[in-house]
Parts: sequence; C-alpha cells; structure tokens
Amino acid sequence: MTEPVRPLRSERALGAVIGSAVGDALGAPFEFGPEGAFSARFPEPGKGGEMCGGGGWEPGEATDDTQMAVLVGESLLECGGLELPDVFRRFRRWAAAEPKDIGLQTEAVLSSGDPWDMAAALHFQVSQRAAGNGALMRAATSAVHFARHGRATTMDAARRLAALTHGDRAAWEGTAVFHELVRAALAGGDPLTALPDTLEAVHPDHRDRYATVLAPDWHPDRATEFNGAVWPCLGSAVWALRTTSSYEDAVRAAIDLGGDTDTVAAVTGGLAGAVYGIAAVPERWAAAVHVPLPGFGSRVLRAQDLAELARRLSG
Repeated sequence: MTEPVRPLRSERALGAVIGSAVGDALGAPFEFGPEGAFSARFPEPGKGGEMCGGGGWEPGEATDDTQMAVLVGESLLECGGLELPDVFRRFRRWAAAEPKDIGLQTEAVLSSGDPWDMAAALHFQVSQRAAGNGALMRAATSAVHFARHGRATTMDAARRLAALTHGDRAAWEGTAVFHELVRAALAGGDPLTALPDTLEAVHPDHRDRYATVLAPDWHPDRATEFNGAVWPCLGSAVWALRTTSSYEDAVRAAIDLGGDTDTVAAVTGGLAGAVYGIAAVPERWAAAVHVPLPGFGSRVLRAQDLAELARRLSG
C-alpha cells in the first residue's frame, strides 16, 4: 500500500486559515442549539447543503471569529509584524460598526475608551470574568504567521494578542496552546503528540486545567463549564481532532457538540485544516464562505482572498 501524500506546509497554512473560516460559517446557524443538531439535519456526509445559513447568518457567512482573525492577519502584514496598538485600533473600529455578533467580554473592552494596553486589564479588575474563547477563536491567522518562529515566540505572540481583549491569563494560555499545536502541524508533525511538550510551556497556574481537558481520555461531556469558556472550547476541538480521521468528520463532530458551535468548529477547523491541508476542506464548503468586515467599507473576503492572506502570512 502506498503512503498517502503528505500536504505541503503551504497547503497546511491554507487549510488552517480557510478551514477555520469554514468551521465558523458551518457552525454559526447551530449556535446554542442541542447536541447532534447538525447530523440530525445532515445525516449523510458529503451530500451537500450543509452551508445552510440561519440564525441571522447567510449561507457561508463567517462570524466575528473569522472577521477578527482577518483583522489580526492584515495588521501583521501591513505593519510587518506584531503591532498591538494597531491590532487594537482595528478591533475598535470593527466593534464600533456594530457587527452582527460580538462577544460580551470583547465588546465591553473595545467600547470602554480605555487605552489599548490597559482596557482588558481594567475590565478584568472589575468583572473578574474574562476566560471566554473570544481570543482563541480568532487565532488561526496569527498561528500561521508565527509558526515559523518557534515555540517560545509563537506562544508569546498568542498571549499578547489574547491580552488585548481578555484580562484572564486562562484565555492567554489557551490561545498559546492553539498557536503551538498549529505550529507543530504546519511543520508536518502530529499536534496530538506535541501536547505533552506544549503543556510544559503553559503557565504553571493553568497547566493542570489544560492538562485535564487535553488528556486522551477527556470527553466534552466531562466539561465543568460551557464550551464558550476557553479551556473546554480548546479541549473540545482537540477531542474532535483526536476522535476522527478527516477534516470533514472533525468539524461535524465539533458542531454536533452543540453550544458555542461556531467557535468550537472554527478552532477545530483551524487545527484539522493544519493537519490535513487545504485539499481536505470540502470545496462545496469553501466556495460558499464569505467574510464581511464591518467598519471597513463594503469589503467581503472570499475563499481566494483568505488563501492569499494565508500565503502571505506563512511567508
């Protein structure tokens, strides 16, 4: 038997960015719905029609998850690297344009009027609640960009980007783990086997929490919080990757968990796309994806635009 052709790094980069956007758009109509709703409606994989829209979303329309990921990616390219004040300005401009969906935590920080380097921390001091998945959801573009720079740099960049809107270090560490798993996949490795070393690089105060949800025997049914929290969201995405053998099956499994389906599927799609490459992302799904950018004129990115973004980000 011949070995399957392994995707090139460039194909994995496209898979991560477009795969995340596809998962986002597929999962959006099922957000806060019951478990199994996706497979109940589309019981046979590959039959088509899954980009169904609903819940205020057009078929194939990406949510704030992908919109913010694009803003991060474009800032990295236009600034020639990580310029946190520029990313924050783009976020604030986007939020002021009243996008269809924006996380409560993110909206509170971006609308506070506080400086970019203080807004999230000040909000967290008052609310003591900032461990949502709103930084993790937007990390596919930055994960691709920083993957070539090694573990320490990619995890540090993830933390700094997450801290723009989330004052709780739990959100920083989850985003950092995602960055590192994508880095491992883009290098042709198995992100699941990279988990032990990745966990060693997690801040000690949060290592046990992430070790629990990323363990081989963990199941999303064992989550102690809603999957809108960062650690069960990431754990669910890794579970979906671990228990399936294709991009399509991983994303289906993620959406079937119910709850915060767009984000869990976006995170799963980013990981699975990095593992399996762009060829594994069904064309019928990718062709439907479109990403409006409120606050930035009438711009709407399509799959080919996301592909060009991914190419440039991956160098």
